[in-house]
Amino acid sequence: MKIRFILNGETKVIDVEADRRVIDVIREDLGLTGTKEACGRGECGSCTILVDGSPKLSCLMLAAQLEGREIITIEGIKKDSDMHPIQEAFIKHGAVQCGFCTPGMVLVSFDLLKRNKKPSRDEIREAISGNLCRCTGYQKIVDAIEAAAKREL
Repeated sequence: MKIRFILNGETKVIDVEADRRVIDVIREDLGLTGTKEACGRGECGSCTILVDGSPKLSCLMLAAQLEGREIITIEGIKKDSDMHPIQEAFIKHGAVQCGFCTPGMVLVSFDLLKRNKKPSRDEIREAISGNLCRCTGYQKIVDAIEAAAKREL
C-alpha cells in the first residue's frame, strides 16, 4: 500500500505492507536509526516518536497508521545542525549513559515542555513515567529536563 505522511518536516510517499510496524519502516526503510526498539511490546518507551504532536510507541503502530499524519523522530527535533536544548541538557547533566532510552526520553521531554513551560519535578517524573531507563536512576534525567525548561525552547 502507498502511504503519505510528513516525517521531520518532509513529505514522504512510500510503498509498505500495511501490517509492518512503524519502527521497522522508520529504521529499515527510511534509515533513521535514532528511534530504538528495546522491548517490542510497548513497555519501555525507547521507540517513542511524536505523531501529530503526541508521544506514541512506534513498536505498537502499524505503517498504515502513518497515513496523513505528521511524525517527528529524534532526528527531527534539532534545528539545522544545532542540538535541541533538551539534547544539550541531557549531555550536560549526564542523563545519557547507554543511550538506548535517550531518544524516547528526549521526545517525551520535548512534548512536556511544549505543553508546560515550567513543569515541577513531580510533573517531569509523571511525563517520563512510561519510559524505562536501566542506567541513570532517573535523577540525572529529571535534572536535565528541569534545566532545559529554564531555557527558551
